[in-house]
Amino acid sequence: MTISAAPRRDVGLAHRVDATLHPDPARVLPQLFLPGEEFEVTRSRSDGVIRRILALPEDEVEVLVGDLLAHGTTRHYQYTEMLLKHAATVRAHISNAGEVSAARQLLIGASFTAEVAVEGGALCNPSAVPHPDQSGLADGELRLAVSVRGIAEGHISSIGFATAVVRPGPEWEFEPRTLPITSPTVTEASWSREHLRRVLDDFDRLDEFAYAVLDRLDAKFSRKKFDTALAKAQIGPYGSRRVIETTAVMHTVLLSGYVATFPPDVTLDQQVLFPHSPEESKGIEDARFVLFTDGDGTQSYRATYTAYDGRAIAPRLIISPDLRSFRTQRFAGAAAVNKGMALFPRLIHGRHLALCRSDGETTSVASSADGVVWDSAVAIHPPDLDWELLQVGNCGPPLETEHGWLVLTHGVGPMRTYSIGALLLDLRNPARVLRRLTTPLLRPLPSETEGYVPHVVYSCGGIIHNGVLWIPYGIGDARIGVAWVDVDALVERMEPVRA
Repeated sequence: MTISAAPRRDVGLAHRVDATLHPDPARVLPQLFLPGEEFEVTRSRSDGVIRRILALPEDEVEVLVGDLLAHGTTRHYQYTEMLLKHAATVRAHISNAGEVSAARQLLIGASFTAEVAVEGGALCNPSAVPHPDQSGLADGELRLAVSVRGIAEGHISSIGFATAVVRPGPEWEFEPRTLPITSPTVTEASWSREHLRRVLDDFDRLDEFAYAVLDRLDAKFSRKKFDTALAKAQIGPYGSRRVIETTAVMHTVLLSGYVATFPPDVTLDQQVLFPHSPEESKGIEDARFVLFTDGDGTQSYRATYTAYDGRAIAPRLIISPDLRSFRTQRFAGAAAVNKGMALFPRLIHGRHLALCRSDGETTSVASSADGVVWDSAVAIHPPDLDWELLQVGNCGPPLETEHGWLVLTHGVGPMRTYSIGALLLDLRNPARVLRRLTTPLLRPLPSETEGYVPHVVYSCGGIIHNGVLWIPYGIGDARIGVAWVDVDALVERMEPVRA
């Protein structure tokens, strides 16, 4: 049998620019490291490590610490404070050691610290929004905040940031990224009783014991109030095994909500949101940021991301007033069960809308009264073309134009090749598709085929400025490139869709 090879085609409208963001192995975060506890079957070796450190002569300790400070002070944010914090974590192991010198405390802290290269594996899946700081720009320029997905050892993903400036030309310039990077201070978030109820319903955990706890909670409650309600509810006549299981679920769920705040003296590109709660312990993936306008005109940055614990995924919400303080919370409802939710940038008919893929392969539009509980989804775009045979989804939040909501999409075809396409949705009824591209806007070039994940071009969000759609996109999940397309030309090339 002879089969002739046909050239792959796209719409020919996208223009790649000479702007690339590569992973930087020097972007490292210090993490608490407990020897022997990094494996599923644990045997702590902390006592032995502490004994060996306490046995070292003081002059040798001072030499070791001098080397550590010479290397780490510029490599890490507030290095000595971090080492002392890690030393305090294992304080119980040195309770009978008498007075421990400042140098020896720093050595203890360093011995229980390991560096994580947050981009050591790959860098990919960017999204772009207007930067909070637009100072110092010329006419026609716009500074962007670009979120990125860094992938570290063990495929653990985190959210990092870069900045870029777009200007007439069209031109895109990534600004230099600053070192050292840092993680935020994390505090607990408050919860609403109804939100917790809906999440427990998703887990099929609305049993009598769960209701006993919920009935003792105020409409808004803190973790301390929850602990009190839990203690009182456990007095009741409930099966011990069910109580233990439901309690574990409630604790895990409550830990999923937290507030992460960065110091005022670090820049956006130094900030890294690294996994914090149990449900995201193996990764924070594919953040899709949008500048959201609420019904009263208030603006905030919002993002969806996927939390991954090594077994299950959970879509999450981030809300930030300034891209410095970030509040995370878990979504709930039937539509919030898969990867790739993307928020519309404003309310439509008084409701929050989002693109989702609750069946794993079809793009749908979901609706919510509060932006947290998503109960309904309407399918709008199934996989039916040759470059999207496996599945389709969005490549970021919808972009509002005079023509309609412009949605960047992705399709997955043979050899798990990811390509980028586009839909146009009705402004008043986004469940109605007006136009679509039938061939990709971007597909991997031969030079973009190889990478951490081959055959992939993928974006988590473009941005329109002065009639130009800018598309930052991951290349093979290994680096980030940029393309642009004229919005009017793109819409004209899209084919009408019958109702």
